[in-house]
Amino acid sequence: MQHLKKDLDKGNYFFVYSNVNSQKCLTTLYYMTLVRAKKHLGQHFLKDLSIAQRIADSLPEGCVLPVLEIGPGMGVLSQFLLQNHQITFKAVEIDRESVDYLHVKFPEMEVIQGDFLKMDLAPLFDGKPFAIIGNFPYNISSQIFFRVLENRDRIPYVVGMIQKEVAERIAAPHGNKTYGITSVLLQAFYSIDYLFTVHEHVFDPPPKVKSAVISLTRNATKQLECDEKLFVQVVKTAFNQRRKTLRNSLKPLLQGVSCSEPIFEKRPEQLSVADFVALTNMVALKLNH
Repeated sequence: MQHLKKDLDKGNYFFVYSNVNSQKCLTTLYYMTLVRAKKHLGQHFLKDLSIAQRIADSLPEGCVLPVLEIGPGMGVLSQFLLQNHQITFKAVEIDRESVDYLHVKFPEMEVIQGDFLKMDLAPLFDGKPFAIIGNFPYNISSQIFFRVLENRDRIPYVVGMIQKEVAERIAAPHGNKTYGITSVLLQAFYSIDYLFTVHEHVFDPPPKVKSAVISLTRNATKQLECDEKLFVQVVKTAFNQRRKTLRNSLKPLLQGVSCSEPIFEKRPEQLSVADFVALTNMVALKLNH
């Protein structure tokens, strides 16, 4: 054990697995170097097994959907997903070093080397809906959620660990000062739950901010009762100048158009998703006159 600890202190890692047959039990010892966290990939590896277990347990009870893990890193969360024999499990990882590590550590695990933001999601599980889970890289967490939105009819459930500030923004109700663009766009199609906060010290390297785990569950809205492209444009334009009333913040869309209705006296954070749908229809009428 002293030799093992000494090598661990040098940044090296040992693990054991058993290959059992009717004749004998063969235990194989592997020696590997830990995967280096890469700043440009936004990697902060989770090292607390109890947190990983809580994230895995945050999938819906009795979930039988296939599950895709984004950014498994060294497989701290993956090992608990592999234990769930009710699900079909795959992972996508952009880092070649992590992929090589996972192929050795978890030979039974299907790891796809690729960029989630660019890959075709339709063939992943033969066109079937699937859930997404992961410790999302901080630098692309918002992009991941926008990709989820684009595929909302294919992805009914998401569990993600992200920056606490971003999680609070996504889960914020209207009227809250953190309510913003991602809040409205995601809440239009998903119910959001802020599950729990995660402190910095459970990561390697530790980030400078706290993290949080949230879940997204697809709601009953198939499509919005408005022009959805215009809806996105209205939401983004309104929050670009969030301190101003809508009469002023929407001027880039409604140049020279009268906006006398009471809703234009409000600020964007005061509007619910339903209010933004109504506002979008109002804007559409004004633009068509």
